Amino acid sequence: MTYCVIPGCQHPHNCDTAKICQSCGSKLWLKDRYRPIQQIGQGGFGRTFLAVDEDIPSQPRCVVKQLYFSQDSNSNFQKAIQLFHQEAVRLEHLGTHPQIPSLLAHFEQNKWLYLAQELIEGETLSQQLKQQGVFSEKLILQLLQDLLPVLQYIHEQQVIHRDIKPANIMRRRSDGKYILIDFGIAKLFAGTNLSQTGTIIGSLEYMAPEQTRGKALPASDLYSLGATCIHLLTGIAPSNLYDTTRDRWAWRDYLPTGTDLGGMTSPASRIRLGKVLDKLLQNALNQRYLSAAEVLQALNEPVNPPAQKTVRQSSLKTACPSIKSSVPAVVKSSLPRQNPSFLNKLFRRVTHQSQDNDSLTSEVGVDYTKLRDLLAAHKWQEADQETKTVLCQAAGKRGGYIDTRNIEQLPCQDLQTIDRLWVKYSAGRFGFSVQKKIYDSVAGDYAMFCERIGWPAHNPTIPNNSLKFKSSAPAGHLPSRIWVGGIYWWQHAGAMSEKLSKCDTL
Repeated sequence: MTYCVIPGCQHPHNCDTAKICQSCGSKLWLKDRYRPIQQIGQGGFGRTFLAVDEDIPSQPRCVVKQLYFSQDSNSNFQKAIQLFHQEAVRLEHLGTHPQIPSLLAHFEQNKWLYLAQELIEGETLSQQLKQQGVFSEKLILQLLQDLLPVLQYIHEQQVIHRDIKPANIMRRRSDGKYILIDFGIAKLFAGTNLSQTGTIIGSLEYMAPEQTRGKALPASDLYSLGATCIHLLTGIAPSNLYDTTRDRWAWRDYLPTGTDLGGMTSPASRIRLGKVLDKLLQNALNQRYLSAAEVLQALNEPVNPPAQKTVRQSSLKTACPSIKSSVPAVVKSSLPRQNPSFLNKLFRRVTHQSQDNDSLTSEVGVDYTKLRDLLAAHKWQEADQETKTVLCQAAGKRGGYIDTRNIEQLPCQDLQTIDRLWVKYSAGRFGFSVQKKIYDSVAGDYAMFCERIGWPAHNPTIPNNSLKFKSSAPAGHLPSRIWVGGIYWWQHAGAMSEKLSKCDTL
């Protein structure tokens, strides 16, 4: 079959030997060489056809792209031709990269512009997602490691793809390499009056915020790659993975249940990938990776796995500094992991010393007597509520909640007093400094932090029935985050960790 590429042709299908369309009378072969046989794609700026190169004896197949634009005036058409030839030169150069289709020809016919490119035998990631289901973590890591050098290459050539999405990434069947396709079409008309009115360059749900405002940067391609990855991990379109009420990505909430993301047994691998994806998807440019090289470096940086005894050893030093030298090393190493009553007995003599010796200092005049008394009595739930009250007072608020900006404004002396009381009366099990150690040990991965301390990661307000107000609760479980608020509520752990470091509270 030979296919007529003239837009609007009523009966485009013709026999193999036809040279003229039986329906519209137009020439069927392009450049007297390329015989279109099937339409395989269509977008806002053109159509894509599978074609046969009749000039070569083996008749290899190739891809021919027909570019759309408004032909309202001759000046517009001449400008389009000028831009087209400039872009073709760039595409020819880019096509020398082994993971970018080669440019075979560019030409004009019947006032339409065409690109002939190498045919990649394989499937797009959109097709793979439909056929095989969601991608494992291992496949996503392979995709990033394979495709980021390609993005680094094109960005060094001052080219921005602008439309990275699963449909524009192919996996080549011959060697399994990921290939970046569909260069040039959207970029060709970007920023000119040749674009259709109201047309957005790129695919909206994969598009970086600055690109929706007409400003595309290399970091915009990286954002789109991050959106592509979470789509492949969850099988859900990015537009449905963003929680607009809380102004955050919620892709972790949609990961398939009962899976370890592709059999990756190393916690460090999961930490690293989660952090990279989160940073790729940041709305603010200054919080996002600005180059593909930065992403590759982050992926290849070693992440130390959490130390099993980090919290326990810090508990001994923090809760009982006065007797740490008298506790034999053998006792420290043999402390039972899940027997907090043993710790309570061990430190009872210290933690129940005269409460008059507690330092309840405050830079802003907050009274911490009630918090101390509640913690000394192990009334964890009441102490949790009181912590919210005194935090608000220390931040100069009459109530409500604390957001990340308020954390930065907390007086160090007050934060140290609150933390010291929690650590002391829980025998080193609870407190902000304990949470900081756990948060740092998982390299700032909030989902893993919540998992370690027994909190839900997705719900900013933790119901009381989900909290354990007992000494046997997981280390770092208290104080809870009932004091946290704001649209960036999940950033509280990082903000508190940073503030504690500034205050030298360890």
